[in-house]
Amino acid sequence: MKKSEPMSESYYYILLCLAKGANHGYGIMQMTDTLSKGDVKIGSGTMYGATSNMMKKGWIKEIMSNEPGVERRRLYQLTDEGREALRTEIKRLRRMLENAEEV
Repeated sequence: MKKSEPMSESYYYILLCLAKGANHGYGIMQMTDTLSKGDVKIGSGTMYGATSNMMKKGWIKEIMSNEPGVERRRLYQLTDEGREALRTEIKRLRRMLENAEEV
């Protein structure tokens, strides 16, 4: 089995947010704050650097909004590869937690 590389918190939360559906950058930043109960803050610089890198990896893709009035707004959508990367990271985190509980 190939060892998966740990994912940064920001990548993890961006993918987690997109697992709920396509979203724009600001929406992802707000949802991350909510999901992490304020523990994780993703700034706009981190957000756009991370989304750019994740698009290169094939984990997310950019789509255009079909919402009236904001048709030009960019949305990010999870790809199958991104869903698999998130699944792999969740398994890794669960395994680490199980190991900690055994100690």
